[in-house]
Amino acid sequence: MKNKLKILLAIGAISIVLTGCFDTNKHEGMDHSKMNMQDSEKTSETAATPKEVTNENKLTKAAPIVDGKEYTITAQASNLQVSKDKTLPVWTFNNSVPGPEIRVKVGETVKIHLKNELEEPVSIHWHGYPVPNNMDGIPGVTQDAVVAGKSFTYEFKATVPGTYWYHSHQDSVNQVDKGLYGTLIVEDPKESYDRDYTLVLDEWMSSGSMDMGKETESDSNGDGHNMGDMEGMDHSQMGHGQTESNDSESMDHSKMNMGDMGSMGGHDMSMYDVYTINGKSGDAIDKLVVKEGDKVRIRLVNAGYITHTMHLHGHEFKVIASDGQPVNSPAVITDQGISIAPGERYDIEFTANNPGNWLLEEHSSDDRVKNMRTVIAYEGVTTQTDASNAKEKLPAFDLTNYGKQAQTKFTLDQKFDQDVLMDLNTEMKDGKMVYTINGKVFPDTDKIKVDKGEKVKVTFVNNSMMDDHPMHLHGHFFQVLSRNGKPLEGAPVIKDTLNVKPGEEYVVAFEADNPGDWMFHCHDLHHAADGMVTDVMYKGYKSNYTPDPTVGNKPE
Repeated sequence: MKNKLKILLAIGAISIVLTGCFDTNKHEGMDHSKMNMQDSEKTSETAATPKEVTNENKLTKAAPIVDGKEYTITAQASNLQVSKDKTLPVWTFNNSVPGPEIRVKVGETVKIHLKNELEEPVSIHWHGYPVPNNMDGIPGVTQDAVVAGKSFTYEFKATVPGTYWYHSHQDSVNQVDKGLYGTLIVEDPKESYDRDYTLVLDEWMSSGSMDMGKETESDSNGDGHNMGDMEGMDHSQMGHGQTESNDSESMDHSKMNMGDMGSMGGHDMSMYDVYTINGKSGDAIDKLVVKEGDKVRIRLVNAGYITHTMHLHGHEFKVIASDGQPVNSPAVITDQGISIAPGERYDIEFTANNPGNWLLEEHSSDDRVKNMRTVIAYEGVTTQTDASNAKEKLPAFDLTNYGKQAQTKFTLDQKFDQDVLMDLNTEMKDGKMVYTINGKVFPDTDKIKVDKGEKVKVTFVNNSMMDDHPMHLHGHFFQVLSRNGKPLEGAPVIKDTLNVKPGEEYVVAFEADNPGDWMFHCHDLHHAADGMVTDVMYKGYKSNYTPDPTVGNKPE
């Protein structure tokens, strides 16, 4: 009975897996290279608030687009109205989910002041960006997490253009789930678009939804969640095994008995039953307005833990960047599904030359995807010209055979200073499911120790039966050299996050050009929390930082 009670308490808890309120209408007609940041911040902070919502039970506002040369971000609790009838308790940056879209130009300095109004400590990690090590935002490694009432200033030079994002790296499996993330766009002054939209994809648990007619108390975490929903919540060891979704809504994910979960094939994600784009679901998602002749860029960012396959209807398009890095001579394609794994970003470009209302939607046989779609809406067109075909299986976009070859930093047949194997697996240890690198779990995984300037080859092999492992390296980009033993045939592929599917093998390479201690981990953060983390450590690197043992730093 004790275990059953725990189980029933805990899922209300697990429910706060949440993310995103971002009004894309604010982008309409906007040239970000010339935009007035102050005006954009003012106009984007309007949001409808139901009459019954009180100050204690506030709703998020639309995410502003802000100038990152100096800006303050505050972590605080709120409630995210993902649709007309569903509101979820969230943690936010500046009362929006996603948080503010930070924009700077190459050559400018980013200066962000993080303040914390939550009772839990938080941090900001600049996902994919090669910041100095002391700005990487890893509690207990590069800084102490920012405790309640305190602040920390992140400052770094914007040197590489592209689409990036930021999120808390303190207890990140839970805090990213709760909504602590936003986007970082570094603009190339040589590029110009008539419309430039950023779409953040995520998924949530509806069991965390709130009855907006009731008062919401602050719990011990200070996050404004209903106490019954929150008690015992811990996503760090959630959802392993092939459970039915109804079962997962009554399980204690923090201490569950893995021996009762059946197959070691992977963890169940069916409890994530609400899919969102910029914090809105289904019909609540804002249309992307264009006019005929517009040159349009759409930046797709996956802030969740599930891969989403997106399809642009009615237009030819190019995939112009992956993880912020440009694709050499991208070809024009149509009707291909672009799979975006957790942590990845893909930028597409098209010319608005087919007036109508066209879907940009996720494709899958899963019914959940019907709520992850938006409309490319041409000005002046009032009729719906398109219908969903989300269950249709599309040809898969293949980045490893796309674009044209070009001179690269690394080749398969060159000499490397180190050759590292990362055998990725799902295993049972001490009665629970864990995610291993070479049979070990963090912090006992083998560190990759490098000297500055070394060229390092890494081979990923995914031996998990059913789990994808999107592997993310902090502080560096890496080049993908081969997949399943075959050299890449298209444009050079430079990434910071690479999804390795079951049975796949990739060879990648990076140069040790950014001294520090850097995490290398799976960006399904459930896997990271359960062991799939290692570190790249520069020999002789000395940090000025000494961890404070009283803060409760949780770097994974």
